[in-house]
Amino acid sequence: MGEDMKILVLNAGSSSLKYQLMDSNTEDVLTQGLVERIGVKGKADHSWTIGDKKSSENLSLANHEEALQAAIAALSAEDGGVIQDLEDISAVGHRVVHGGEYFSESVAIDEDVLEKLDEVSPLAPLHNPAAVSCIRASRALMPEVTQVAAFDTAYHQSIPPEAHHYPLPHELYEKYKVRRYGFHGNSHRYVAQRAAELVGIPLRDLKIISCHLGNGASIAAIRNGVSVDTSMGFTPLEGLMMGTRTGSIDPAIVTFLMREEGLSPDELDNLMNKKSGLLGVSGISSDLRDVLDAQESGDESAKLANDMYAYCIKRFIGQYMAVLGGLDVIVMTAGVGENSPVMRAAALSGLEHWGIAVDPWRNFGRNKTIKNGLEGEFKVSAQGSRVKVLVVPTNEELMIARDTKALL
Repeated sequence: MGEDMKILVLNAGSSSLKYQLMDSNTEDVLTQGLVERIGVKGKADHSWTIGDKKSSENLSLANHEEALQAAIAALSAEDGGVIQDLEDISAVGHRVVHGGEYFSESVAIDEDVLEKLDEVSPLAPLHNPAAVSCIRASRALMPEVTQVAAFDTAYHQSIPPEAHHYPLPHELYEKYKVRRYGFHGNSHRYVAQRAAELVGIPLRDLKIISCHLGNGASIAAIRNGVSVDTSMGFTPLEGLMMGTRTGSIDPAIVTFLMREEGLSPDELDNLMNKKSGLLGVSGISSDLRDVLDAQESGDESAKLANDMYAYCIKRFIGQYMAVLGGLDVIVMTAGVGENSPVMRAAALSGLEHWGIAVDPWRNFGRNKTIKNGLEGEFKVSAQGSRVKVLVVPTNEELMIARDTKALL
């Protein structure tokens, strides 16, 4: 291994590109940036941070290839850049949402991998094509550099058949591979590993429920470091109620609304993915902070939305305790999990009988970082709580960088 290994981590959304340049030996982040509104004429925003210095620019970027070029120009700028030229980048790790059944771990990218990604693109039509175009652009710019794909779905490929199949005619699985895939895999994998380190027990000996509660939200049941069930399914729409997504509902509601409201499949898809969840129920916002504020002011719809959200989390925790046959640790992560003591308390209240007790002072107090923890990692469970409840900020980019380094 070279003295100085810099790994570029790329996360392409449908119209955005997030990037981080990491020193893989120290795991320090040298630069992080975000390009938004790619493809909107003259309207792309690029902001990045190097050390304490924040910069931004407004550009016209037609596609992910141009966005990547803008990112590299920032990284290698003469005044204050962090690389001399592209040869300083040892490897590139790409976040890819969907790996289908092909990939149960991160892989070095070649033409065969790209073909398989194109094949599973219909399963993630917003994300996979963007990731593939970003990968192609990156390979064209840096043909000699190892490129790695890290999948949101890979970690959940260990979920057993009885948990990943749906009770549909089997030929639909054969034909379309309709099954539970699960998402947020890099996040669940990271926080489970951190939780084991923080409680000082090997991951292989723990039963963990990991709650990734952001605008998209999913819960995973992790036994001995292996994912055995997760709340998101064939798509990221299943499971928990989310910022704008329904989560699990009676499937007959879909056909009922299509008939009664005269909606096309695409219109209903849009309703369930973009207009439902916290936003749909509260009529106020998809952001939990706004909905909690509205509840404080006495808004009944906001109260209902918050109660439903908390109830949903609690219900999955109960299910997964049964699946795991016990529980040692609950981990809360992502925007809501890390930053909303109100929601943490609401979701975990009434579970004392199961050995889950939250300490209000630890949960609401300005928490001390847990011993041997990183910033923002703390324990919210009470002294005698049999199940430890931890808050661990997620770090998907670090998992991607580690996988990329391991594949070099």
